[in-house]
Amino acid sequence: MEASPLFTKNLSIGYPSVHDHILFANLNLSLYSGQLVCFMGPNGIGKSTLIRTLAGSQKPISGEIQGIGNKNVAVVLTERVNAGMMTARELVSYGRYPYLGWSVKMTEEDQTKIDEAVQQVRIKDLLDKPIHELSDGQMQMVMIARALAQDTPVLLLDEPTAHLDLNNRVEIMNLLRKLAKENNKAILVSTHELDLALQTADLVWLATAQKSIRVGIPEDLVLDGTFDEVFQFKGFDLKTGRVKQEPYRHTGIHLIGEGHAYLWTKNALERNGFHIDPNSNLTLTIETSTVGLTFSTNFNRKEDRFQSIAELLSGLTKT
Repeated sequence: MEASPLFTKNLSIGYPSVHDHILFANLNLSLYSGQLVCFMGPNGIGKSTLIRTLAGSQKPISGEIQGIGNKNVAVVLTERVNAGMMTARELVSYGRYPYLGWSVKMTEEDQTKIDEAVQQVRIKDLLDKPIHELSDGQMQMVMIARALAQDTPVLLLDEPTAHLDLNNRVEIMNLLRKLAKENNKAILVSTHELDLALQTADLVWLATAQKSIRVGIPEDLVLDGTFDEVFQFKGFDLKTGRVKQEPYRHTGIHLIGEGHAYLWTKNALERNGFHIDPNSNLTLTIETSTVGLTFSTNFNRKEDRFQSIAELLSGLTKT
């Protein structure tokens, strides 16, 4: 593996003015080019503090960070920029300010980097808008473009998908993964988006109550129980990605089907108190035709047919 553009040696972070309050101790972590790393952990454990420390805006208690510098690290924090009538174009251009001389004049190379960032994040139609008119999702995309225009090997992002709807969350995580691969960036994202992190991250940094960070690929951390240990899930089975449903009806159903229709029908049945039992005398078959899905039940040789899951549930709850 190639050399890491950012790594720590025995790093301890926290707030020494508050009775030497240490959040993480003796961290030896590395970010590698071409990788998207998701940093996760319970609320209040210190994720934002580590991001600020790695960015150089907060001093560590002890240890070293190699690779700090505004020409090596670009940062996207959660605070929304409030700058009057500044346009998105002007905000993106701020990514080039570490490279400007006393004249503060953009060169052709600076403008090229800005144009490349705008193209990669696909925000050309937003450039002339005042930033106070941007939605939260649009603002995050502009902030990522500003960080890209800075043209650093490392990107640090603190909760970039906070307060966004599902489409925007997915778009931003997919964009960050693409940037890591295609631009060979080392990208660290602190996030609460467990489902998206498991599907997009190359590595997960998982903060523990022991002031340490466990590192591994998402699948290993799921299967070895590390996620369960850290988050102590209540009613959620991470291995299946499902909320645990307690059946409250004395009715088992032998469900026959396949694919997405099977999974969503099973979800609806369990959510409504039924349990799936291959030995049940009540059989439910999902049939697919050119006109759509049909659901047929068979109990004691009596057959009923339904055209939707809503109809099916209505029929089952009446019996």
